[in-house]
Amino acid sequence: MTSPSLADLPPLREALERHGLLARKSFGQHFLLDLNITRKIARLAEVGEGDTVIEVGPGPGGLTRALLETGAKVVAVEKDSRFLPLLGELADAADGRLTLVEGDALRADMAALAEGGPAHMVSNLPYNVGTQLLINWLTGPFRPLSMTLMFQKEVADRIAAREDDDAYGRLAVLSQTVCSAKVVMDLPARAFTPPPKVASAVARLVPLDPAPDKALVSALERVTAAAFGQRRKMLRSSLKPIGGGALCEAAGIDPDARAETIPIEGFQALAAALLKA
Repeated sequence: MTSPSLADLPPLREALERHGLLARKSFGQHFLLDLNITRKIARLAEVGEGDTVIEVGPGPGGLTRALLETGAKVVAVEKDSRFLPLLGELADAADGRLTLVEGDALRADMAALAEGGPAHMVSNLPYNVGTQLLINWLTGPFRPLSMTLMFQKEVADRIAAREDDDAYGRLAVLSQTVCSAKVVMDLPARAFTPPPKVASAVARLVPLDPAPDKALVSALERVTAAAFGQRRKMLRSSLKPIGGGALCEAAGIDPDARAETIPIEGFQALAAALLKA
């Protein structure tokens, strides 16, 4: 019997009902079933024929379908085994371009999933682990070609924020040291099944070339943890455990300033000074 093509597959909502699948709150699941939206995300990701894409948390496969329609090869990492039969039907229709991996993305070796080659990361990330996954990818050994990722809007805004923005903090400094980062799409809660209590947004991150030194990124994590951990204090006080006013002066930063007023380049200077201390 010939396997169906992607175009022959039933609508996602119908497939979910047939398999009796509901979103699990404990996994942070909210399904994106509108193919017009998922196709737009695939376009924003700028992936196409022959590209390799790693997708985390495909769930019922709405975004997966859109990515496969571009001609890309997709490696999908799914923790919830309930979705594997449904995703298996999608794999049968994908002519060998969909590889399913059951497991926890927080522990997955992304370079191994990409088989050592270049890959894009495109995902509607589970709300409860999205930030930690991004930090793992920013600071880990795997360097993707790009990351087009959906988060709660609050998190996406924190990724792209600049100094003096309310959302500015550690995530912005780390993200924009490693990548260029911007919010490329907003989605209302009603776009999801079930609707979450918050809006969502897609952030696109493209690693900078050349990549920042790993030691600098590690030092930056220490500096931002101290500075934003006590963001209402002057840097001379919040940074006291790692050098305080002397560290600020070595970096050319006003020790009486507060963290939210320091541009990303200023934090990079503080990290560089910490490495020399």
